[in-house]
Amino acid sequence: MRMWKVDARLLCRRHLLGEHAEMHMFAGCLKRGMPIEGYVAGGLVEVGNIGRRHDELAAEMARRGMNHDSPLALPPQAPRGNVDLARSLAELAARCPECRERCKGLGECSSFG
Repeated sequence: MRMWKVDARLLCRRHLLGEHAEMHMFAGCLKRGMPIEGYVAGGLVEVGNIGRRHDELAAEMARRGMNHDSPLALPPQAPRGNVDLARSLAELAARCPECRERCKGLGECSSFG
């Protein structure tokens, strides 16, 4: 599970839907009191921003004509964790040719080679 933190427009369909599902998984873990400190320490999630990120992803899904019917209700969380945007961009570029092309097409990412 991870929060990419990049502009949602840059994500291919698979990564957009995947990160959306992962925001729900993180929220479920927090609601059940399950530890996510390994994700926090690994720079994979910003706990206080899970709800905001979910909403950004849902808005992008709607912009692309996808259905979204899974609101996220999460009590406020203490801000913990820091996702490194440059690291996320580099990892997406290495993993996914479609994300790399979307980024180039939008002229948003000098980090993508």
